[in-house]
Formats: sequence, structure tokens, C-alpha cells
Amino acid sequence: MRLLHTMLRVNNLDESLKFYCDKLGMKLLRKHEFPGGEFTLAFVGYGAENETTVLELTWNWGTSKYEIGTAYGHIALGVDDIYKTCADLKNKGVNVVREPGPMKHGTTPIAFIEDPNGYRIELIQLK
Repeated sequence: MRLLHTMLRVNNLDESLKFYCDKLGMKLLRKHEFPGGEFTLAFVGYGAENETTVLELTWNWGTSKYEIGTAYGHIALGVDDIYKTCADLKNKGVNVVREPGPMKHGTTPIAFIEDPNGYRIELIQLK
């Protein structure tokens, strides 16, 4: 067994694709519309679905706002240089909600950004 994907419901698919692809550097792997169900699925990631875990963005037509809820935590991405990555993302208009720095009670530098839907994404400095 292996983890295939994580799904997020998004308010605006085009805006979300621009964020994940243009700003975070993921690739749109596949996209399929389901007119009968009035929804679209878009799969994005850093590698092929048969090799890596990807992100499924689900857009339900006619829905423009979701409550994130208190159970959702975050997505985590490993980065080589967290300070440069955050600076580059800020220049692209990404909201950095926790500046890079050591994790509380630890030494690993982390930061948090937010996607257009309000989902938190943790950036973790790779060793």
C-alpha cells in the first residue's frame, strides 16, 4: 500500500491552480469535469501519480465558500532553503502566516503559508 493523494475542496479552481502550479511549482497532472455531478477534479503534484503522492483539488460547481473546520491541520512541503523560499513566495504574493524560524521546542526551521482558500501549508527546512 501507499498514500495516493490528499483532497481539498476549493472555492475557485483557476485561482487554486495558479497558486499550486505557478507559485508552488507543482504541475497539473490531470483534470476531469463531471457535468452530471457538477464538479471538476484536478490533480497536481511534483511528480507522476504512480511515483509520488499528489494533491486532488475538487471544485464543486456553484459552491464558492467552504468552512475549513477545526479538524483540518495542514499540508507539509520540504524545501531546501526556507528563508529564500519564503522570500520568493512573498514576491509572488503568497501570504506567509508564520515567518521562517525554529520550530517551538525544536531546532528545525519551519514556516506556514496560506493558499487562496485559507488552507495552511507548512514549509519544513530539509536537512
